[in-house]
Amino acid sequence: MPTSNPRPRPQPDLYLPPATQPVRGVVWAIHMVIPMLGLWLLLAQDDINIIWQHETSHFWLIILVAGINLALGLLMTRALIRRPDARILLVSLVFLTNAGFFFLHGLSTPKIILPTGSMGFDLDQPVGLTVASIFAFMSALPLDGRAAQAVLAAARPLRAGLAVLLLAWTAASLLPGLTPLSAPPPPGGATLGAFSLVAVALYGAAAVMMFRLHRRRPAAMLVSLITAYTLLAEAMIAGMSRNNWHLSWWEWHILLTFAFVFVAYSGYLQFRHEGSSAGLFDSIALAATVRRLQAQYAQALEALVDHLRQGSVSRVPVATRLAGKFGLTEAQAAVLDRAGAALANEREISDRLAALVDVGRGARVGRAERELLSASLDRVRQAYGDVRISLVADGTVSMGSADYREADFARATPLRDGHDRRIYPLTVKGRLAGVIRVPVGVTPQDEPLAALLANQLSIALENDRLYAELSTLFRQYMSPDVASALLADPAQAALGGSLVELTSLFADLKGFTTFSEKVSPGEIVEMLNRYHTAAVPCILDNGGTIVQFVGDALLALFNAPARQADHARAAARAGLAMQEAAERVAAEVLGEQAAGRRNTIEWPKFRVGINTGMALVGNIGSPELRGFNAMGDCVNVAARLQSLAEPGTVVIGSTTRDLLGETAVASPLGPLRLKGKDQPVEAFVLRSIAGHPDSGK
Repeated sequence: MPTSNPRPRPQPDLYLPPATQPVRGVVWAIHMVIPMLGLWLLLAQDDINIIWQHETSHFWLIILVAGINLALGLLMTRALIRRPDARILLVSLVFLTNAGFFFLHGLSTPKIILPTGSMGFDLDQPVGLTVASIFAFMSALPLDGRAAQAVLAAARPLRAGLAVLLLAWTAASLLPGLTPLSAPPPPGGATLGAFSLVAVALYGAAAVMMFRLHRRRPAAMLVSLITAYTLLAEAMIAGMSRNNWHLSWWEWHILLTFAFVFVAYSGYLQFRHEGSSAGLFDSIALAATVRRLQAQYAQALEALVDHLRQGSVSRVPVATRLAGKFGLTEAQAAVLDRAGAALANEREISDRLAALVDVGRGARVGRAERELLSASLDRVRQAYGDVRISLVADGTVSMGSADYREADFARATPLRDGHDRRIYPLTVKGRLAGVIRVPVGVTPQDEPLAALLANQLSIALENDRLYAELSTLFRQYMSPDVASALLADPAQAALGGSLVELTSLFADLKGFTTFSEKVSPGEIVEMLNRYHTAAVPCILDNGGTIVQFVGDALLALFNAPARQADHARAAARAGLAMQEAAERVAAEVLGEQAAGRRNTIEWPKFRVGINTGMALVGNIGSPELRGFNAMGDCVNVAARLQSLAEPGTVVIGSTTRDLLGETAVASPLGPLRLKGKDQPVEAFVLRSIAGHPDSGK
């Protein structure tokens, strides 16, 4: 018993190769754990946790950290002007907040402004980190459209509020006697106590959410932010020890320094890679911003491809001109230039291959050669440019001022018509049928594609001429529907058939035998051809298929082989139209007899029988000779109804009458005894049908 293939399980969204991701994750975690192990060791061993009080070193270290934060915050603010994004705004507030409070912490260093330590000196950094942790947590949230717009709308109030907080904190902590913040701290120093854990939790949550974002959209700047948020959480934990000037106290200053230096270094590396600071923070933007950027880059690339494909000439590269319009860096413009050229080349090739496919589809049964060539030229000129075709006449092909013969193409290499055009032969059955001139020089693949175009057009031209020969041959000896079906699928000529509901139409000429006895064979053929010339289009125009001409009789099928939804109505219209056409022929003959141009022997008249039912339809005969036909009771009944019909009338069976419905006007003939039928058969004389003029006689 065959087993179904199990549905493949979705693969995890890995941000690193599977073989290296666990190793890198472990190494990163070890780096993050080492500072906490160092803090535990220092706090557990008092003899190691020595005091080193050096105010100048502390001042410059903190000023350096504040400067890094300020630079990062200003760069992000600048990025916001170009591409407004709520996440970049919130991250910039993280750095600007830390820059302000770290600068105040540096100024509060003893012997810089205040002679001794103060409450502000102890609390500047913890308070600044706590305020920044709120922005950090918000920056990691998956902000949707409304929330992002709300954050952007609050940009000015947030910056103004931060400025007011910093000014108030500056006055409170640096002006002596104004608030307790400028007074000396309590014994052991001042801390936020358990409130520090709030900031630790916010930084930790922000790092986790940023990590999840990094798994979906890997980026070096995201790794930097994850590391920075983790180190800031550890710095808050280290700052809770309150051992001012001890090594454990210095450790959390070092953690702060590493956190922001790491982000700055990542930005520097990306700056070197991009060649500009314009796109440094695109990787941390919200998904909506990233999609907008991708659409912008795609638009720039499309514009570049259009310029390249149109062959616009300028001393300045197209990508460089587009860089200013779309805000691209120099590195991005260079990449865009190379990608655009490659994409333009690929599109040229794709367009030409698509044109070749369309040319191949163009050759079909019943399409004139001139129409084929005209449509093919219109299509290939869209992809190849100014393509020209000339066909052979008396063994010579004229193209412009040059004449070409078959001997000119004995070599495999194409002929040249100038520097940027090639001449290729068009052949039919191995003989020269024409030439094609194709422009080259746009892509490196132009000449192979031009040769392929010549081959494809040769095949299309040969197929078209073959189709024309076959179509002419087939259509003169069988119904167009049967001919088209066999040309499209020769397998349909196989012996066999299928049971199909159809409507069969039998017609013959009443009085044919008597007429044949009185005239010459030539007059018999003339009469038959004249009647059939009038009658056959009536059947074909209504979708019928003529499967037999037997003497003066013909058999037509509706709904076989071509399917028809309303085959009974189509057959009825065909029968009435045949009688009208036969009347016109009879009237013409009477006029010719009256004018003395024809003998006065009366011509026979058409009678038609129509019936609907199931029949076996298919190819009947032998492997050597076969024909398309239908067998079944409904066909036999149609023949019997035709034999009972009066000249000039159409007799239909009861099933056909039921299918025509109220739109048909028919006179009942009552139950008829037909040869080969045990039960009587209901029949009707069809007078008219909706949409067809009254033709009853």
